[in-house]
Amino acid sequence: MDMLDLKELGVRGVNSVLHDLSKSRAKSYKINNPMGQHSIACGLDAPMQIKIEGHVGFYCGGMNQHAEIKVNGHAGVGLAENMMSGRIQVSGNASESAGATAHGGLLVIDGDAASRCGISMKGVDIVVGGSVGHMSAFMAQSGCLVICGDAGDALGDSIYEAIIFVRGKVASLGTDCIEKEMRPEHQAKLKELLEASSLQADSTEFRRYGSARTLYNFDVDNADAY
Repeated sequence: MDMLDLKELGVRGVNSVLHDLSKSRAKSYKINNPMGQHSIACGLDAPMQIKIEGHVGFYCGGMNQHAEIKVNGHAGVGLAENMMSGRIQVSGNASESAGATAHGGLLVIDGDAASRCGISMKGVDIVVGGSVGHMSAFMAQSGCLVICGDAGDALGDSIYEAIIFVRGKVASLGTDCIEKEMRPEHQAKLKELLEASSLQADSTEFRRYGSARTLYNFDVDNADAY
């Protein structure tokens, strides 16, 4: 594993090494001294393993493809934004909009996530070991959001075909989001995600939420809900 000192190289220097695969001497890197800087390990598009020792700022791991990124600390706004594939895991908490617009891969947050976790998610699977803030899974289109703790207000507001699993309490559901039956195929998917995330939770304790599908087509009677 190669060592990269962000304090010495700067964000641009670290990202340049990770992007320039033709000159890379290893497929595994440890980034030291991240110092809460923004946009660390963004735009990676090759299989590699990245360990970041410390807290990161905004948009860490954004647009990730194929890479596995582990943050030993907390993460700022927009963690894994627009991720396409691969895996990103944070040992601490994540700020707002974790996994926003992400199309694929697995995002694991061992601690809590703030508001709008999974906003407009488009195929990513997100597993949160703790709780999430308000407006999580807002306009979520596909993929799964697993919440091992509690959920804030307006969960799943204007949701499409994404699936939400919650073990704890839900403060309130957003427009067009309802509780749904937990069928065997949902239990199987939930178990798969919990195992993949290495978080210890009993899948039988979760409830499933999704779209009531009343806002798919405009209806004048629902005008106030749009």
